[in-house]
Parts: sequence; C-alpha cells; structure tokens
Amino acid sequence: MGESIAGGVLAKWHVKEGDTVRKDQPLFELETDKITSEGAAEAAGRISLKVAAGAEVKIGQLVATIDTGAQALEPAPSGSPALAGPVSAPASGMPVPPSVRRLAAETGVDPAAVAGTGRGGRVTKADLLAAAETGSQKPPTGIRTPETAEQKPETGKAAAEPIRPPEEPVRSPVSAVSNRTVRRKLTPLRQRLAQRLVQAQHDAAMLTTFNEVDMSAVRDLRARHQEEFTRKHGVKLGFMSFFVKAVVHALQAVPSINAQLDGDTVIENRFFDIGVAVSTDRGLMVPVLRDCESAGFAEIEKQLAAAAQKAREGKITLADLEGGVFTITNGGVFGSLLSTPILNAPQCAILGMHAIQDRPVAVNGQVVIRPMMYVALSYDHRIVDGRDAVTFLVRLKQAIEDPARLLLSV
Repeated sequence: MGESIAGGVLAKWHVKEGDTVRKDQPLFELETDKITSEGAAEAAGRISLKVAAGAEVKIGQLVATIDTGAQALEPAPSGSPALAGPVSAPASGMPVPPSVRRLAAETGVDPAAVAGTGRGGRVTKADLLAAAETGSQKPPTGIRTPETAEQKPETGKAAAEPIRPPEEPVRSPVSAVSNRTVRRKLTPLRQRLAQRLVQAQHDAAMLTTFNEVDMSAVRDLRARHQEEFTRKHGVKLGFMSFFVKAVVHALQAVPSINAQLDGDTVIENRFFDIGVAVSTDRGLMVPVLRDCESAGFAEIEKQLAAAAQKAREGKITLADLEGGVFTITNGGVFGSLLSTPILNAPQCAILGMHAIQDRPVAVNGQVVIRPMMYVALSYDHRIVDGRDAVTFLVRLKQAIEDPARLLLSV
C-alpha cells in the first residue's frame, strides 16, 4: 500500500462467513485516506471472517483465514452454479476485471464469448451488457460469486476452526439515530479530501478568473470524424482530450502556471502530466495522464478511459494519482454552469469546465446562437499574477475555438 499508508477501513466484504472462495477472488474493499483497493484470496478454500465490515484495520493485520482443506466440499446448493476455477479469459487474452466477473455471473454471459472494445481488447461491463441484450449467450459454467450464490449454511460439515479469536468488531459506519436522521462516519478518503480542501484554501492566496469558450469548432470536428476515429482507435473522441491538449498549449505559452511553491522557492515544471478529476461513489479522485505534450488525442482518450475505469472499480493506485502538474475538473457533466474550483495542492492552478449551453452571442455584428461554455481558472496569487492567469485562459480559448492551433503551435 505504500509507506505513507498505515491503515484504513475495511469498507465492504464481497463474501460471507463460511463461503467457499477461489484463488484471486475479490474478497473485500479497503478504504484508506488516499485510495480504495480490493483484497483478493491468496488461496482457494472456506473463508472465516475475523473483522466486521466498517472496522478500522492496520496494514498487515489479519482480517480473514481460509481453510485450504475445504476446497473439495460438496457442490453448491441446487439453483446456483457450482464453484470452479476463474472465469474463462476472453479471446484477447486480457484479464477479466472483478466487476466484469461479477456481472458475468449475474447476466449469464461468458466473457470468453464476447468481443471486447476496451483497451487492448479488454472486455468491459458495457460489452457484457450489450451481449446480454442479444439473448444469444448461454450461462457460463463454473462461475459462482457472493452476489449470486445462495448464502445458506453448509450442513454436515464442521466450520473451519479459526486461527485466532475474532477481532473486536468496530461499530458500523452507518448508525441510525432516529427515524428522521442518520449518522455516518466519514471514510478515510473523504476525511483526507476534506483536510486537503480546507488546507488548500488556508495556505494559498486563491483567486479565480473566468472566460467563455465557443465550442462550435470542436463540436463540428467531433461530428465529422467521430465514426472514423472510433473505428480506428476503439475509443470515442471526447471534449476532454481537446481541453487536455489546450491546457498543455496554454501552459507552454505561460510557463509560470506550470509551477508550485516549495517554501520560498518556486519550482517550474518542464513536463506536462495533467490530472483529470473523476467522481466515484467513494469520493473525488484525480488520476494523472502522462506526457500529454507528446500524446495524441487517441492516446489521451485511452488513458482517460483506463483511469476512469480503475478509479470507479477501486483499482486506482498511488502511482496513478501522483506527479500531476495541473488539474482539470468538469462540473459540466453534472449540469454546473459556473463554479470556482479549489486548488489541488501543491499545484498552483486548476481549470474548471462547465456545461455547454446554446446562447445568443454577437459574431461580426450579428446575434447568433452558439454552444458556449464558461471556463474558470483558480490559481495561487502568491506565484501567479493576474495577467498570466488571464493570458492562460485566452490561449486556451483560442485553441478550443480554433483547434488547428494545437497542431501548428501558434
């Protein structure tokens, strides 16, 4: 988990006491103040849980034992598939993510029979759902997950003797106070996020400047080339890749914004690893896209898709979150028209994207309807002057309204 992580909360068990599990099967979710990750079975057998869901645990602490002598138990109760090996791998040879394995058991679709559209031919949840809608797939054999298998106590078999007494259970993170209110303890990730947001406002002289961008050129370009782009690269051409490239274009023009403050020293970065905020049910995460100055639109879209999937499936790692020089957050996907984003320390600036709205604007003396977006740049006024912040947004606006600038570097 990294030296900086000492413990966390065992947020959720994917199995129940006495379940028979297979090697590498996802068992639990561990939430720390930085990431949420899954723990997998190190061997096949019958599991005995030692820690309750919601308990605070230390890295290295025993949370369950697996009786490997219980592998050859009688078949699962009738009505549920028998336990066997892992889900068969798809033809691409790419590993099947835990979320896809669970969905395979729920839908009865074998990932091995599905053509994957993910990166490197990976089978995604969308691929599985699309295959399920056709009704042409047969239920896979030998797949059993905690979500689908009947959870009945085994009869005629003694439970595996625990190695040590169970840990003292920690109270559930959700506890009802009355029929009108509910008290819920903040997860470590949410606590850390709250601390960082308050600290960012306390430590920096944060200021926000705004502009608006005509999205006509990008929208038309996407409409003309979307089908061919998707067919060639296996991913859709989205708005975010244009903004990532436009941010790099603007940072190259205004290098003072590609910097951070370390005591009384300004560190000016010469690389362009851009963080993109991703909202998950566990909280906001900012995976970092690498080498964006040299990456093409297709590579950026693939990095975005992979990072978003990892974040939402709890597969994000510390390495995925570290080293960014600038952050982009898009409140527009939730309908936000305008906001003032908070700095992602130690970075000195963050760009906020917002909803695209058709609005009347004046063009060459005529009132026309154009798809417009407000953009906001929050920055640390201690090391970024207002002139540089405004110039940054102007250069970004020019690049989005005339995407050819991204190719010509003008």
